[in-house]
Amino acid sequence: MKQVLETAALAAGHAIMVVHSAGAHIRHKPDSSPVTEADEEAEQVILAALRRHFPAIPVVAEEAVAAGIVPDISGGRFFLVDPLDGTKEFVAGRSEFTVNIALIENGVPIAGIVFAPALSSGFVAVDNRAERFTVTDGRTIAERQAIGCRKHGAAITAVASRSHDTPQTARFLDDHGIDACTAIGSSLKFCLVAEGVADVYPRFSRTMEWDTAAGDAVLRAAGGGTRTLDGEPLVYGKRNQKHDSDFANPDFIAARADWNTAPLPETK
Repeated sequence: MKQVLETAALAAGHAIMVVHSAGAHIRHKPDSSPVTEADEEAEQVILAALRRHFPAIPVVAEEAVAAGIVPDISGGRFFLVDPLDGTKEFVAGRSEFTVNIALIENGVPIAGIVFAPALSSGFVAVDNRAERFTVTDGRTIAERQAIGCRKHGAAITAVASRSHDTPQTARFLDDHGIDACTAIGSSLKFCLVAEGVADVYPRFSRTMEWDTAAGDAVLRAAGGGTRTLDGEPLVYGKRNQKHDSDFANPDFIAARADWNTAPLPETK
């Protein structure tokens, strides 16, 4: 599983960087979110790899879902794929976009990879072990290092969305006495908490499951967790939701293990 995730993510990252160098053509989907040929080409690379090695496991992929292609996931085991998380960062010329692939088992992300091709680094989680890795030549993993969430310290550091800042986020930071907050794009926010660079990532704007699953898998393997505002673990495979579309997430708090997971009514 680990080898397939890494090979697929690195190949997708290479396809993205080819488009990045040539210049992407930007279109907008019905929900007004941007999409480029890099998203589509990377998704095809990943789908081909997963189908080749795990043909029995369905794949829920962002661009396929946008095209109306949604597999049967009633068996409880499926992949979630975001071929280019942080398309806004990609389009803006920043380096914080990632390739996200996660394996879900009965609502829980049990394995995942987050690869940032422009940064030549990534994070992978399999068998409850989280690692950070660096890449040379775009396709070869050169170094690995086990990572884990840090313990509670004197000062709390948060990470937040660069492109989706909200008044609720500012209120959360104020309510918890957090002065240090770094804005960054894509699922790298989960990974910064997972490697002990930050303590908490509050999210009070819309995300989809493919946006969060891989980073969440890394965070959980590193000893952290992601919970909704009522204190319950974030689950995956949400279909037929009363108040939102399939695979849409509620607001959540991703944090180190000893973070207070009690409900947070003041942030609603």
